[in-house]
Amino acid sequence: MKKRLKIPKNVLLLGLISLFTDLSSQMVFPLLPLFLTTILHTGATAVGIIEGAAETTASLLKVISGYWSDKIKKRKPFVLAGYGLSTITKPLFAIAKTWPFV
Repeated sequence: MKKRLKIPKNVLLLGLISLFTDLSSQMVFPLLPLFLTTILHTGATAVGIIEGAAETTASLLKVISGYWSDKIKKRKPFVLAGYGLSTITKPLFAIAKTWPFV
């Protein structure tokens, strides 16, 4: 009989968290321009500003958190902060009344 490789608990948990975070992002972000234009009545310029700000923020945070993570030699606080922030912010779109809140 073949010996099965056991996946460490932390790796399995991180994989599942990553899966569900990515799934939720793929469900929310394609609908964001439609939400902004139909519900919040914004124009294409506001959608572009939001998308640009989101991409810029994500890129800068990756560089900064990667540097800090390498410097202090700890990954877990940054992983928890990143996935936690993502989990908390997505439901807030539903209560947005104006486009700057998004």
